[in-house]
Amino acid sequence: MSSPWKGLLPTSLEVCGTDYEIRSDYRAALDICTALSDPELNDQERQFTALAILYPDFEEMPQEHYQEALRRGFWFINGGEEPPAADTPKLIDWEQDFKLIVAPVNRVMGQEVRAADFLHWWTFLAAYYEIGDCLFAQVVRIREKCSRGKSLDKSEQEFYRKNRDLVELKNKYTAGENAVLKQWGIG
Repeated sequence: MSSPWKGLLPTSLEVCGTDYEIRSDYRAALDICTALSDPELNDQERQFTALAILYPDFEEMPQEHYQEALRRGFWFINGGEEPPAADTPKLIDWEQDFKLIVAPVNRVMGQEVRAADFLHWWTFLAAYYEIGDCLFAQVVRIREKCSRGKSLDKSEQEFYRKNRDLVELKNKYTAGENAVLKQWGIG
């Protein structure tokens, strides 16, 4: 396994003493994030889907490696760090926010990242961490204040009022829940 402090970008992960190739392109990581929040899947299905996306040879992986493969996968998705505590408030949704994230990432990268044949997830994350002040950063600041019960200043209140659809994280419902909401005239 490559060491992140040596500047190398991992293309495999060591799981139970075996190196497994991973799909390290940013699109695979975003697909994993989407799968992990899919309300149509139960927890086990989410985990299996994440493993199948990340590890091209997942079907050949021994079942006793799954838990460690998942732990190492989360480490990879989190940029080589242990994932944050489960009680940390959710401030971004990669699927919902991608349209706000891609323009500043493009600016940092100096290219249209969606046109790249391959872009390592950690390179994408590094650009993401450097996006600076932009529309997305403003949205996240407001979400963070709201999650902590802090008051918004006047300009933030105005922005929130005009851009509620950008600021509020959408609830994801199963197809069955959506059908019920439609029957109630909500969906």
